[in-house]
Amino acid sequence: MLADMSEQTIALVTGANKGIGYEIAAGLGALGWRIGVGARDRERGAEAVAALSARRVDAFAVPLDVTDDADVSAAARLLEERGGGLDVLVNNAGAAGGWPDEPTSLDPAALLRLVDTNVVGVIRVTNAMLPLLRRSAHPRIVNQSSHVGSLTLQTDPAVDLGGISGGYAPTKTFLNAVTVQYAAELRGTGILVNNACPGYVATDLNGFSGTRTAEEGAQVAIRLATLPDDGPTGGLFDDGGPVPW
Repeated sequence: MLADMSEQTIALVTGANKGIGYEIAAGLGALGWRIGVGARDRERGAEAVAALSARRVDAFAVPLDVTDDADVSAAARLLEERGGGLDVLVNNAGAAGGWPDEPTSLDPAALLRLVDTNVVGVIRVTNAMLPLLRRSAHPRIVNQSSHVGSLTLQTDPAVDLGGISGGYAPTKTFLNAVTVQYAAELRGTGILVNNACPGYVATDLNGFSGTRTAEEGAQVAIRLATLPDDGPTGGLFDDGGPVPW
């Protein structure tokens, strides 16, 4: 973990009003960082900021629908005005769709909505925030992926990923591929880009059927957000370390 990241470090966590995103915000805030709480629902974003503030986290609301170009542009301006810049971006916001869902019965429109949130939304937010991140001394990008996005694990008959997923799992595979390309382009700039696998966390995305807590699921993203300058980039990680693509 970076020793010289201080209370001046600014992080934006998308989808931070609940679940894993909220716990990532709380964990990074406990380090003394200032946290932009990205939330599509303005009221829930304000409630999350209030809850974090009660825990002595320096947090402020960032209204942010990752599928809306105007919202994303406004969020970048807000980070510049309220935070003075950005050091760490955690692309946590996501959508699950149905589960299990077989590709033979998949609604193409529903799939496009998932891609817009889980993949294009990450690209949209990342590209808007890159000018701010490039000015940081220790810039980090963490994308919230999943074990179900790993083609290696998907094709291993010994691994149970919870059934067929024609929509959600492919969007995470797509996100993994996009992350590899960002890491390749940004290699040598100091910007480390990695994907996190939080595990099977009980959230509203899965009807709270997961076996891990949101706080447990947040730990890998927090670790990747605080990597030292010589840390890895372009990888997929869970609590145990690297996960195969």
